[in-house]
Amino acid sequence: MRIQRNRSRLSFRTRRKAKMGCTPFSLLLIAVVCVGLTSWRWLEARLSGNLPINSQATLNDAQRAFDKGDLDNAIAISRNVWQASPAQVEALILLARALIYRSYADYDREIDREIALQTTQNAFDRFPQNLDIRAIHAFALQANNQPVPAAQIAQDVLNRNPNHTMARVALALAYGRVGGYENALIEAQRAVALVDEPYRIDSLRAQAIAQSDLGRYREAMITIEQAIAINNKLAVLHFEHALFALQISDADTATAAYLKILAFSSGNIKAQLRMCELYSTLRDPQTAMQYCQTVTDHAPSWADGWYLLGREYFWQGRFALAQDAFSRCTALQTAQNTPVEELHLECWYMQGQAAEILGDCDNLSRIYDEFIAITIRGNLPQTWTYPPEGPAICLGRTTS
Repeated sequence: MRIQRNRSRLSFRTRRKAKMGCTPFSLLLIAVVCVGLTSWRWLEARLSGNLPINSQATLNDAQRAFDKGDLDNAIAISRNVWQASPAQVEALILLARALIYRSYADYDREIDREIALQTTQNAFDRFPQNLDIRAIHAFALQANNQPVPAAQIAQDVLNRNPNHTMARVALALAYGRVGGYENALIEAQRAVALVDEPYRIDSLRAQAIAQSDLGRYREAMITIEQAIAINNKLAVLHFEHALFALQISDADTATAAYLKILAFSSGNIKAQLRMCELYSTLRDPQTAMQYCQTVTDHAPSWADGWYLLGREYFWQGRFALAQDAFSRCTALQTAQNTPVEELHLECWYMQGQAAEILGDCDNLSRIYDEFIAITIRGNLPQTWTYPPEGPAICLGRTTS
């Protein structure tokens, strides 16, 4: 029952090896290298802490930045405070929370969760008996899809201090990741009942996620709205709000949630993608296309954007353009070595359908062979088959 938070219910992903699509390999390689260099420089800056900040900034300044939704400054200041004074564990906690929440803010921020875990792991190794450090480390572990060690560490903290809010939050989220939704809700409700103001948002978000995992979407919406009332500039809360709304077909609330993100972060590509997807389901192809093209223009290395753009072209009967967009989607997923379970297999299937409609036998045969190889490698159920002699449009063709 657990819904995916890194994408809406309408999106499907997947990666790994397959042959290239129609995009020339040399151009794709150049794009991937450029993106890789940019990403490494971005990561290097964050790991080294070389961000321009006021050297006199305090933990209170970092908290004020967090409260305003300014996670970049909250991260920079709290990191500086923590490095200068490891005794201020509150700085570490704020740093990890801000990194994790920023990781959900846009499509290219996932690395922040890894940085948060590395940071808390280092602190955990230095101060293994500090309960606050253990709790925030558990929070970072579950965010990095390691629920079992997260639950073990959080439970150990709670055995010593049953009123530790962050440990309750980490335990609730860890339970949810392994399907223990009832227990997740119980722990989240206990965290909310502690009324620990610094972590009130964390508690409410954990409760909302647990409620949604149990199919109680309206309750989840009410709970997440309480968190938004505390801080309406955290994109992660608005993404959750929209996701819960979509489960009950409340497109108006979902649209408003995405627009709120774009109001304070107009360049948010993830919100643009969700708007493309949403307007597509609302049968507004013109608006959907505008958002899709914005995504591919500003995030050309994100396969999700090409998938949705290709889908819009396909449904509009613009099959040559659809074939090209889907080809970019498959080529990117191949180059980025996307795991099979996360692949947009539709990029192969719908690219093949477009090729068949256009009578493009060569590309149809190639993309079909790639699709079959992927499903065999991933042991996936077969959803696209041709008879042994191959596609009908290719029968009788001779090769020169």
